[in-house]
Amino acid sequence: MGKMRIKKEVEGSEGGPKISKRPRRAKKRLQFKEGSVYIKSSFNNTIVNFVDPNGGTVCWSSAGSSGFKGTKKSTPYAASVVAANAANLAKECGMERVKVYVKGIGPGRESAVRAIAAAGIEVISIEDRTPIPHNGCRAKKARRP
Repeated sequence: MGKMRIKKEVEGSEGGPKISKRPRRAKKRLQFKEGSVYIKSSFNNTIVNFVDPNGGTVCWSSAGSSGFKGTKKSTPYAASVVAANAANLAKECGMERVKVYVKGIGPGRESAVRAIAAAGIEVISIEDRTPIPHNGCRAKKARRP
């Protein structure tokens, strides 16, 4: 549920305070038809972020905000729904072509990219930005006999 605001003045015959919702922000219209998509796919969630050429967020979506809870958030189906929701919002803003940057090793990597392409947005390139440790953390000391 969204945040509600109570007005100070009393209106109406009931005599109680009038409750009104905040006005929704207008959709952004992009000058450029090109942008980037950052997909973060972990074992717990999938987050899709559409970005304009300057780096400003146009729209985003996540499995949690799309209504999935618990272990259902980490499924490929949830990732495809998330990507489709975000892609539709981006299309309304005027985005047509995107470069996709994927980060993480979750189960929703492939399905999110496919859902963006299926939503009618042209995918120019796909780049894997998953961090890889070069030798990693220091190992635990050996157990004593």
